[in-house]
Amino acid sequence: MDNSPRKVNHYDDGTASVLRKPTDYKKLRFYHRSDVLYQLTQSFCKRYFRKWGDRTVDQMVQAARSGKQNIVEGSVDGRTSMEMEIKLLNAARGSNRELCEDYQDYLKHSGMAIWQPGHPRYSAMLDFCRQHYLYTDYKELFPKMDAEEMANMALCLSHQVDKALEAYIARKDREFTTEGGIRERMTAARLNQRETQREIIDRQAREITQLKQQIARLQDQIARLQNLDRR
Repeated sequence: MDNSPRKVNHYDDGTASVLRKPTDYKKLRFYHRSDVLYQLTQSFCKRYFRKWGDRTVDQMVQAARSGKQNIVEGSVDGRTSMEMEIKLLNAARGSNRELCEDYQDYLKHSGMAIWQPGHPRYSAMLDFCRQHYLYTDYKELFPKMDAEEMANMALCLSHQVDKALEAYIARKDREFTTEGGIRERMTAARLNQRETQREIIDRQAREITQLKQQIARLQDQIARLQNLDRR
């Protein structure tokens, strides 16, 4: 049985909490890149696929949306369930990989190049995607790009999101190993609260003992003064 101490958060009044500290997903760069992918995919599908009757459009847009939304949901659900957070992050990774395959298939079926190391435009695109992760950095570019450029940028962003998610999920896995799930945190919080209550009781007992000693000294001083008055 694992008896290692569990990390316990507290409210402002000192009460132990079973909740983990919230993750601000908006501070995660891979979330923002997944948002760029979603916006890019919507623009790409509107321009290069038929508006109605093509299931590929629905699948690609849904995969892009699922990748982004599962990161959000996982970050929120992670306050109570790290297990659910890891599952949702892994689902985000799966959706992202599905989207990556769709873009690769499009380039192959259209006879367009998949930009890889050695391609004259690969390094510049890779550097741009590494340095920029906000949608505002890409918004003005989409209307100026052709299908090959958009698809390859999507692939580049998708690979970056996948790599970041892999590392992030591994970190969460290690945290789960040390912090445990909701049951372990509930136990740790109760034990911590009991320990806090014992500390309060012990402190109050010490204060009472000190007060009794002070009262005894005062009573002794009063008795001596009364004896002096009688003389």
